[in-house]
Amino acid sequence: MQYIRNLYLTKRFFALIIASCVMFVIAFLVPSLFAVAKVLLGVILLLFLVDYSMLFFSRRKPFFARREMTERLSNGDDNDIYLFLKNNYFFPVHTEIIDEIPFQFQKRDVLFKASLRPDEEKKLTYVLHPVKRGVYEFGSINVYCISVIGLVKRRFKFEQGFKVAVYPSFLQMRKYELIAISHRLHEHGLKRIRKPGHSTEFETIRSYTTGDDPRAINWKATARKSQLMVNNYQNEISQSVYSIIDKGRVMKMPFEGMSLLDYSINASLALTNAIIRKNDKAGLITFSNKLSTWLPASKKISNLDNIIRILYKEKTNFLESDFESLFLHIRKRINQRSLLILFSNFESVVGMRKQLPFLKGLSVNHLVLVVFFENTELSQLLNERPDNLEDIYNKTIAEKFSYDKRLIVKELNANGIYSLLTPPNKLTMNVINKYLEFKTRGLI
Repeated sequence: MQYIRNLYLTKRFFALIIASCVMFVIAFLVPSLFAVAKVLLGVILLLFLVDYSMLFFSRRKPFFARREMTERLSNGDDNDIYLFLKNNYFFPVHTEIIDEIPFQFQKRDVLFKASLRPDEEKKLTYVLHPVKRGVYEFGSINVYCISVIGLVKRRFKFEQGFKVAVYPSFLQMRKYELIAISHRLHEHGLKRIRKPGHSTEFETIRSYTTGDDPRAINWKATARKSQLMVNNYQNEISQSVYSIIDKGRVMKMPFEGMSLLDYSINASLALTNAIIRKNDKAGLITFSNKLSTWLPASKKISNLDNIIRILYKEKTNFLESDFESLFLHIRKRINQRSLLILFSNFESVVGMRKQLPFLKGLSVNHLVLVVFFENTELSQLLNERPDNLEDIYNKTIAEKFSYDKRLIVKELNANGIYSLLTPPNKLTMNVINKYLEFKTRGLI
């Protein structure tokens, strides 16, 4: 049955059959053309049989294709997918490749065309941009091969039912790590802040790396080792930094296909990596109507893997977040003064004031940074010129929401609580910058 099931006819075949039928119709009016029509039909059938035999009986495994990608995809980033093709036919073929990508992308037009000479290999690349975490299942790679005759297509199916997990943005995490190491934070909007000085408490001697202070070079050790060695000083005691992620209904709001929760998760992962690289201790708390996750702060690199696994499973719900429960758990479990970075969203001053007593309670013993989101669509509306009465109403409402956001920032600051109002697409950059600013100012 495979010789029938994988057989497809091309447009060229149908065009020739239609031409033959037209010739037979004309032959009724001009009998002398009847013989020509029969010869044409015979030639078409002969070419069909030759083409069919070339594609289905020339070799046992005439074509090969496979899909290659990383073991897991990065949420909110462009992920490269590779298709490797190899033509084992003894003649050149033209191919049409349809890759059945996961239904979450809502695409049914991932079609590629490629021509391959005998024994030629080719690599095709395309990009997928997931906006939700979870398990994604790929279907088959469908390859349709057409010979030079071009009357028949043969279908090949490869790699059915391949599953891959989409994790929080580890590509973004690595990006900001490399930027920080290479001292190019200012190119991405991260401010350079001068340190008021550094401790001179000697810790150890180590090899020089790019970015080390030349004044710390130990010339005696350098002469002995025949390579640059620097004195390493104990700069400060490791501080505890907790990322607190609100999973309530306010974090379900989408921006460019991703929810605010996913933006917060990606930023938390990059922030955790920066915290550990800075020799601080990173912890994680997630909550909604009740506490969901509690991971004590630690500076072990294995803690980063634990956070990745936890964040992979987190989802929003449509319940109201319980800040009182969060306050009680933190007061009970965190005894050391820590930096608490709360990712949430307040759309109105009334909503913020409802949670303000609990935020003030946390700020008594800890440094609290509340991160919430600017509605960029409203910002675009504010910059547009109203053309009619409806536009005036819409702009007035947008100005009210924008004013409320600014008022929330001022009220939080007035109560001794730090705040960060940021667009979702600049969240990671801004929150890492804020953490580095706190460290530089010695607030933690």
